[in-house]
Amino acid sequence: MTRAEFDRQVKAALALYDKAGIVLTEKEKDNIEVCDHGIGIVDKVGLQLLTYINTERVCAKEMALTPGQTCPEHKHVPTDGREGKEETFRCRYGKVYLYVPGDGTREAVQARIPETDVSVFHEIVLYPGEQYTIMPETWHWFQAGEEGAVISEFSTKSTDETDEFTDKRLVRAPQITD
Repeated sequence: MTRAEFDRQVKAALALYDKAGIVLTEKEKDNIEVCDHGIGIVDKVGLQLLTYINTERVCAKEMALTPGQTCPEHKHVPTDGREGKEETFRCRYGKVYLYVPGDGTREAVQARIPETDVSVFHEIVLYPGEQYTIMPETWHWFQAGEEGAVISEFSTKSTDETDEFTDKRLVRAPQITD
């Protein structure tokens, strides 16, 4: 991802956080991550996030997704002797289409099927104030609705750098070029 793309995504994330009424310090604004998963289509597959805290026991983040942007299918695997991450998503702004194992078919999803491999289609739609907990080692993917979305994440320790993706082309750590 280029520096210009990174800056554009951060600006979009800041606008979404503002719509959600989330106040950030200047330091927090400077620490927003843009994850493009290494495939160069961050507008479609990626997300912007800010980690408030990530200790040995807890993690709290704000995730921003632009309209139609998808966080690709992945699961949180055991790392460093601890089980995978348990996380609760709480929608703060917009609409979130969340997909997990269970009843559901590819043809019935309301979201746009991403340009990555996906295998789970049980649909949960989250609106502001609604939340859902994802247990460790559960395949999941999510997408913002037409207005974009902001999701607060509350979880056990995050080791997202070890996430396993259904689509083996994907990577967690972004690389920025100038």
